[in-house]
Amino acid sequence: MVNRLASSTSPYLLQHKENPVDWWEWGPEAFEEAARRDVPVLLSIGYAACHWCHVMAHESFEDEATAAFMNTHFVNVKVDREERPDVDAVYMEAVQAMTGHGGWPMTSFLTTSGEPFFCGTYWPNEPRHGMPSFHEVLQSVAQTWETRRADVDAAGRDVVQRLSTSMPASDATVDAALLDKAYEQLSRSYDGVHGGFGSAPKFPPSMVLEFLIRRASRTGEGLDKVAHTCEAMARGGMYDQLAGGFARYAVDGAWVVPHFEKMLYDNALLLRVYTHWHRATGSTFAERVVRETAEFLLRDLRTPEGGFASALDADTDGVEGLTYAWTPRQLVEVLGEDDGSWAAEQLEVTADGTFEHGTSTLQRLLEPADADRYESVRARLHAARDERPQPGRDDKVVAAWNGLAVAALAEAGVLFDEPTWVDAALRCSQLLQDLHWVDGRLRRVSRDGVVGKHAGVLEDYADVAEGLLALYWATGDLEHLRGAHALLEVVLTRFPDGNGGFWDTADDAEVLVRRPQDPTDNATPSGAAAAAGALLTYAALTGSDAHRTAAEHCLTQLAALFGRHARFAGWALAVSEALLAGPAVVVVIERPDLLAVARRGTSPGAVVAVNGPLAEGRAPGAAYVCRRMVCELPTTDPDRLRAQLS
Repeated sequence: MVNRLASSTSPYLLQHKENPVDWWEWGPEAFEEAARRDVPVLLSIGYAACHWCHVMAHESFEDEATAAFMNTHFVNVKVDREERPDVDAVYMEAVQAMTGHGGWPMTSFLTTSGEPFFCGTYWPNEPRHGMPSFHEVLQSVAQTWETRRADVDAAGRDVVQRLSTSMPASDATVDAALLDKAYEQLSRSYDGVHGGFGSAPKFPPSMVLEFLIRRASRTGEGLDKVAHTCEAMARGGMYDQLAGGFARYAVDGAWVVPHFEKMLYDNALLLRVYTHWHRATGSTFAERVVRETAEFLLRDLRTPEGGFASALDADTDGVEGLTYAWTPRQLVEVLGEDDGSWAAEQLEVTADGTFEHGTSTLQRLLEPADADRYESVRARLHAARDERPQPGRDDKVVAAWNGLAVAALAEAGVLFDEPTWVDAALRCSQLLQDLHWVDGRLRRVSRDGVVGKHAGVLEDYADVAEGLLALYWATGDLEHLRGAHALLEVVLTRFPDGNGGFWDTADDAEVLVRRPQDPTDNATPSGAAAAAGALLTYAALTGSDAHRTAAEHCLTQLAALFGRHARFAGWALAVSEALLAGPAVVVVIERPDLLAVARRGTSPGAVVAVNGPLAEGRAPGAAYVCRRMVCELPTTDPDRLRAQLS
């Protein structure tokens, strides 16, 4: 027996199609049903690769008694946060306001008008660690609804009133002093032992690392933090030492034990970080990680249609990390006694284990003395691991995250002379434009070549534009520049907040209890920061004053975060470094050697044009470096060009 979710296109919702819970998808019909029955809405939000979402599903949503109570006393709505980031953002803000923390699964109880009056995250099926059981929570909420309805309605109204409105206009000056102040704040939270920022759990600080790489071009400092963090992450258990690619985060402060899901957005962002680290330093370690991560994307996340799947699950057959963890005995079974014992030493697999039940995650803390032996061991272990049960794959294509992958693969493919990576970026961008671009607007997701119904949000437009601009940088094809222009026109007409920034949803999007606007980076750049970056790059490539002005106004608004919350404003800080640097545009006419130099330039946010508006009328055989529509004298000397871009 299946419920309403059986007709969904979301892999996460489909995971719940056989629950005894009478689930509804998000929509007006669910709230109309709640009003008809005069019961509250139970809103459950998660995503397909979420470990604790699976735990709560097994404990509670698959339990007949719990489901019966839910069906009697609530209208139950299930939302995939990756399909509906707008819904997730609104109610996550309510959860954080009520509890002081957030996370998934997220569980909110709403009035029939959508106002949240009680919120939380995971509740166990039995009282545990000071938490009530989920059934106790359900009983309490149902009783409160029936006996204290006026208090419930008042609480819902109060929560909505307290939810933030649009960011105010700002008169901050985005200058070197402000960016240096942000760097000082970041330095205070830097983990000088293990790299990264803060303590456990530790997430890859992708956007902050981009800021540090760009700032180092201006000041000469900060690359040591980049190198330390990037090496620590890629040597630890958070990085897949056999197949490449990064897990979502480490549960410890030393990057040893990952939360095993692998997300497209993390790997796209980190692929770009390691590419830029290599470009700045020539690190061969960075190059290895780039190559392995790019191949992971193409091998394990690419869909038949040419897009990239959202994630690999944290669990395999309901067990977290089952595919990835090893014991010394298992190594010997695959490799034999000598190589198995050697591999255990090389990969930090111990008798006690570094993970659970005596198993260990694989680490590569030192470079092996015998590289050929190591590669042989790695290949054999990878082949053996492929014979194990594998984690599920969330194969929906999210526009924003695919835009990030396009940008990373395009840049890395050019810099490492890997045309197959550029080809993969081209094919993915074509899917986004052919399938997701519908009647002049962008759709958020597709699956199996069928586009979904959900409208794109700000990050979708901005990140796909970023990918197309990187493809123009990589190929010189003006179609990519025109595609970015079409996306950014929607940003400029449908998303402005009137204070210089942008809402996260368009002006004709579904009306929620508030219009979401989150200026901070989370796992990906904030929509506003991503928009500022794409607008600035487009302005540099075309000379458009309107696009540059919009980028400047948005950064001015975001600058309020720089001095107080720099860890959550990494991409806006990185874009601001590009703004201070110009950014530089290198126009190269019929000189492949100069073009190669230009593409390896480290000036923050620098872009390259071989044709288009800025190339018109220029003599061939030279390179022109321009900043803020002012160009230096053309040069035919590669060393002179390097100096201009230093």
